Amino acid sequence: MNVEKIIKTDKQIPITSRTIIHLSLVEAKINEMMTAALKPHGVSLQQFNVLRILRGQKGKPANLSTLNERMVTKMSNTTRLVDKLILKGYVERMVCPSNRRKVEINITSNGESALSLMDLAMKETEEKLLENFSTDDLRSLNDLLDKF
Repeated sequence: MNVEKIIKTDKQIPITSRTIIHLSLVEAKINEMMTAALKPHGVSLQQFNVLRILRGQKGKPANLSTLNERMVTKMSNTTRLVDKLILKGYVERMVCPSNRRKVEINITSNGESALSLMDLAMKETEEKLLENFSTDDLRSLNDLLDKF
């Protein structure tokens, strides 16, 4: 990815600015491709993230604050994301039997099945995004990104 070519400049960009622009461009490309992979499944990247978090609960319910804490992209509209997933039949919301003020959220079997199909689409997209990287490249990249 050539930053200067993408932003259509022939001027020398300082390395710090170029790095931030480069990271932003990479993030945009990743989001674009992953969003496109999920489009046939009718879910957003954030909804997919909620489903993965709920699957990771291994049958234990989660509440909205748990989902918010574990989201890759922190958002204030987790309630709306859950509402949309309920309408699709992918999750269910129940009142906690021991604390009526607490709401519990679980993934449904329909949600688990749909998520398995989404996983395949996302795996293909990840492979396509990273096809030019060796395993060593990816380790090095992760080591560098860990410095953030």
